[in-house]
Parts: sequence; structure tokens; C-alpha cells
Amino acid sequence: MTFDVVNTAPVTLALPAWAPGDYTLRWFSRNVSSFAATESSAQLTWHKLDYQTWEIVPNGAGKVSVTFDYLANSKDRAVAWTSSSFAFFNGSNVFMYPKGRGADWPATVTVETDPSWRVATGMAPTDTARTYAATNYHDLVDMPFWIGRFDLDSTQVVGRWIRLATYPTGMLTLVRRDRAFNWLQRLVPPEAAVFRDVPFRNYTIFLLADTVVNGGGLEHQSSQMDEMPLQFADSPLLSYLFSHEFFHAWNVKRLRPADMVPYRYAGPDPTKWLWVSEGVTDYYAQLALVRGGIIDSTGFTDAMTQNILMTDEAPSTSLSDASLSAWAHPTDGTVDIYYPKGAVAGFLLDIMIRNASNNSRSLDDVMRTLYDDTYKRGKGFTASDWWSAVSHAAGGRSFDEFARRYVDGREPLPFDSVLPLAGLRLVRDTIWVPDLGIQRTTPDSGGVRVILVTSHGAAEAAGLRQGDLVTSIGGIPMRDSDPMAALRGLYVGKETATLSVIIERGNQRMTFNVPARFTPQPQEKIEFVRTASTKEIQIRNGILRGRTTAGAGN
Repeated sequence: MTFDVVNTAPVTLALPAWAPGDYTLRWFSRNVSSFAATESSAQLTWHKLDYQTWEIVPNGAGKVSVTFDYLANSKDRAVAWTSSSFAFFNGSNVFMYPKGRGADWPATVTVETDPSWRVATGMAPTDTARTYAATNYHDLVDMPFWIGRFDLDSTQVVGRWIRLATYPTGMLTLVRRDRAFNWLQRLVPPEAAVFRDVPFRNYTIFLLADTVVNGGGLEHQSSQMDEMPLQFADSPLLSYLFSHEFFHAWNVKRLRPADMVPYRYAGPDPTKWLWVSEGVTDYYAQLALVRGGIIDSTGFTDAMTQNILMTDEAPSTSLSDASLSAWAHPTDGTVDIYYPKGAVAGFLLDIMIRNASNNSRSLDDVMRTLYDDTYKRGKGFTASDWWSAVSHAAGGRSFDEFARRYVDGREPLPFDSVLPLAGLRLVRDTIWVPDLGIQRTTPDSGGVRVILVTSHGAAEAAGLRQGDLVTSIGGIPMRDSDPMAALRGLYVGKETATLSVIIERGNQRMTFNVPARFTPQPQEKIEFVRTASTKEIQIRNGILRGRTTAGAGN
């Protein structure tokens, strides 16, 4: 990096401790080595003030150059990684900032690499080849770079070009590309309709589908960096990931809590509002899928049911506390609970607003009001802003008790009293399910795909592993409408059984005998109420279709 100085006053440079949206202290300075500073080819004196800060002493007015090596060995969406012909990095990893100088200074980035390689970034290109510009530091570090050999294609949605960059090369088949573009054509318009604004000139989806360990994404203001193991590249889970991270282009990258405006990079940036930033985003991720026709109404209620189950299974904690605890990654079973609990809190608020306003207003109005009144005015939203917008949308109804009991308090969310307002009900039961030592799966063509096996569990001991496609368990095809119910029916009254598990692994078809223990498991399911009133049906349909009786087309 180079910058001008006007005298011999020391310049203090620092690297961020975290990447916005990641809520994890990474201390990127730990990857820096061979630091050097020069002015007119002369070496400058420098020393570290702490583990992430360098102080440089210029010789006088002139241009200072700083160089260093950065260890890019983490295949993680928030950090940086390189192979022999590919690299990605986030700006927060490598772009230093001058302490005490604010963030409102422009910068350009020039990439020097093999001429045949591609460069993709959300940063605005200049007239100079492979040189990009940002008007301030916040933009500079919010534009990840991909450099090297990767596939790239694009489509137009809501009047903007959306690019899909994928690595490794060759994984973006025509079938996968067309499916991804179809998803985007369906999910982006409902999200843009919530805010009635498209605030980016283009958008890039970076999809790393190499040998990554965990799936997930990280939002940026005009891009998202997603990780998905290659064996899940055809999973419907990918459409949800696209939807969640895309909604962040509005909610988080622009509309965000006042606690996080502006971002502070030197250490943690805590807020009590991650349940809105992440949880409500999760709610809208599913809404975009159902409003866009990617999933049906049952798919939506199943997703909300899953969020309720995760909320109920976690230790009691308030949404405010869970949001604050994100930085500590608690080990008490509440880590990231602000995602599912925040999603169902948003769902309930949406129903309550629609009920109080006779379905003429919705949570969409709350999000749009806050977007217009806070983000567009250069500030973040406060608790007063949020609850005032909710109350206004609900025709003046107070939500003080909701905030006290269910957001700041630890009382169970009021599913039984609120869901019926939308012609829905939560049905509870206890079932006995076979524990095979498979923690997480996702539906896939031909069966279910294993996402996570229990360490030292029965499945792992038998030989199953992540990525396996399970086609049959105990003789029950996993393509059946409710295979686990059929399986339980065969083993009523049994505490243990050895089950035959047939899987496909690549081109191989394999059979494992897995000892299973049947354990009690609470079951919850959101169902449609057949006797719902006209108003309740209007509210339910309004949520699923993104409309109000006032015809606002939210």
C-alpha cells in the first residue's frame, strides 16, 4: 500500500480484528509477516504498538510504501485462501487503516497477476485495467476478491446484473447454472419488493464448492461469499443460502442497529439486535422462497417448525442476551440461537401486525420504514425506532409487553396464542425415533444427504460419512413421503435394533448395518386450520404471497 505524508509525524496503521457479518474475533494481523515500510526507497523506522497496530516514522513529506506477506491458508469465507491458480481474500484481511483518521478517505486497488486469470470483485472498476476504487474504508473492506481460474456467468434480475462465480472450475454445469439463475429470478424480486429499492449496481455470488468442511455464507453490500461442499451443490439448501445472504444486502449491510453504525474494526462490536439482523433475515429468506414459488406453503411451515424445534430444544435465553453472546460463542447450547428464535419472533410479529391492522400492514412495512427513516438518513436504528415502527404498522398497538416478555425476557414465545390469528396451529407430540448417530441431513434427489455424523457415534463407527446419499434405512426408501414414520411403524415397542442403511458414495452403492437406539423425541408441526376465519386466511395468504388487503404488494 502507498499513501502520502506531509511531515515526519508518526503514522499508525492497523488491521481489523474481525470481518463484518462474521461476529468472530479473527485477529487478521496474526497472518502478517515480513512487514516493511519505505519512503523514496529508504527503509523507515517502525514498531508495533500492539498485536494489530504498526507505527511508522516518515522521513518527511513524500510517498510511503508498506509491504507485507499474508498467510492465506484458511478456506473460510471470512478469511483468505490460495491454491496454485486461485486466491480469494476479504478486504478486512489485508487492507490497513490509519488510526485516528476516520474512514472517509478514498482508495484504489490494483491486482497484478497472470494476464489469463480472472478477477472478480464488487468494487467499482476504474479506467485502468484491473484497478478498482472505493470512496471510503468501509466500502474498501467490504468487497472480497477472487483471482485466478474460476467459472463466471451472469444473469439480469430486477434490472441489475447478478454474477455467479464458482470454484473449482467445471462444477458450474449448465444444469446447475440454469437452476441457480432460476432461483435468483424467483427470490430476488420478493426481497427487493420489501424495501422498494435496489441499492447495488450489480451483485456477485461467490460460491466456493471445494473440499470445505461446513456450509454457510457471509454477506457483503453487493456480494455474498458462500461455502458449500461439492456434494451439496445440487441441494435445495443452496437456494436458502442464496436467499438469506441476498436479503442481507438490505438488512445488515444497509439497515442495521445503531450499535454497529459505523463498524468498529479494532475489537468486538456487540449489539442486542442480531435477532433482527440475522433472525428476521432468516424469516425473510424463507418468505422469499415461498413468495417466489421455490418452495410451497408446506415447505415454509416446515422451515418455521424447524426453527421452533431448535428454539424449544435450546436452554432458555432471551433474544437480547443471545445476540450479545454471539461474540463469545457460548458452550451452553445457546450459540447462534438468535437465528431460529429471531426468525420465529419475526414470524409472530408479522402475524400480530397483520391482525391488528386487518391485514393492511405487515412486517414488510416495518422493514421498509426503518430502511427509509434510518439507513437512508445515514444512521442505524435504535430500540425506540424498531418498536415505534412495529407499533405504527399495527395501528398504534403497544408491543412493550412483547419486548419485555419475549425479547428481553426468557418466556417461551406465544405460539399457541398468535399462530391461530393466521389460521395456523402448532401440534405437539412425542415420538420414538431411531438414533443412528446422524446429526444433520438435507433432502436430495434419491434420498437424503448426510451433512454431519456424530463423532464416535454408531453411524461413524459403521463407516458412514459426510456427503453420503442415504437411499434406504431398514428397508424403507428415503424417497417416501414420510420415511421415518414408516420406519418407526416397523419397530414399535423396540428400544434397540440393527438397521440396514444403503447409501451411494460417488459411483459406489454400499450397505452398512448400523445399531440404533430408539429414543423419545418431542415433535412439533405447524398445520393449517381448516376452520380458519376469512380474516385469518387473508393474513396467512398475505404472509405467503407478500400482500396485504390494501393491495400494497409488500
